[in-house]
Amino acid sequence: MSLFVASLNSGSNGNCYYIGNEQEAVLIDAGISCRETETRMARLGLSMRKVKAIFISHEHSDHIRGVTVLAKKYQLPVYITPLTLQYGGLRLDDLVAEFMAEQTISIGGLLITAFAKIHDAAHPHSFTVACGDIKVGVFTDLGAVCENLIQHFQQCHAAFLEANYDEEMLDSGSYPYHLKRRIRGGMGHLSNKQALALFIDYKPAYMSHLFLSHLSKDNNDPALVHNLFNTHARGAEVIVASRYHETAVYHISGASAPAYAPLAGLQTTLF
Repeated sequence: MSLFVASLNSGSNGNCYYIGNEQEAVLIDAGISCRETETRMARLGLSMRKVKAIFISHEHSDHIRGVTVLAKKYQLPVYITPLTLQYGGLRLDDLVAEFMAEQTISIGGLLITAFAKIHDAAHPHSFTVACGDIKVGVFTDLGAVCENLIQHFQQCHAAFLEANYDEEMLDSGSYPYHLKRRIRGGMGHLSNKQALALFIDYKPAYMSHLFLSHLSKDNNDPALVHNLFNTHARGAEVIVASRYHETAVYHISGASAPAYAPLAGLQTTLF
């Protein structure tokens, strides 16, 4: 068993993550437009025909901006909690499919499990996606490292993990005090230091890929955070998920596998 994963975009300007096997896939969040989602997937050789559902973590606009158009165009069920639906002001009609924390939902050969997280939203959740014994986690928009996060992180072969800000850059930056307080106040986002501590202390030996996600445009530096984590990688490949473009598609299996990057001009849909 294996999974194919990619970040289509990661940051305060939009978040969307693709996870699937050879038959079906899901999107975790849909924070970029339908057109941009289609464009980025096409560049990677990924087909929307394989996408069977969208899972929404919380109602902030960078996670739901594109969901209504995307879901209605492809008639995709949107797994979302009632509070997130309400506070997001979404009109999804009969496409709404509710989920609960610790409930496992089967989408073909994929098993998606949600768990509660700490974030300043109405009803926020993180997700793991499993196929057989391979599991990938999407852990972003985290105010703090909690026991739920630790438990699920320890089970993952790959993870999208928030490393939002460098503490010194935030302190010396131009953000107003109230925004700095919100970011680091225990309900906002994880710093590089907090995320690194989780990685060092709880990375399972079989974790092959770590995708550093939701980096701040103003308070972090991709090269800085990549170097920081790569020093402690212990066999894992460290990738920075960009706020400007998609990553390659990565093949997550029992052993580390190289990324798939489509050849220029390739038209055949592979996944």
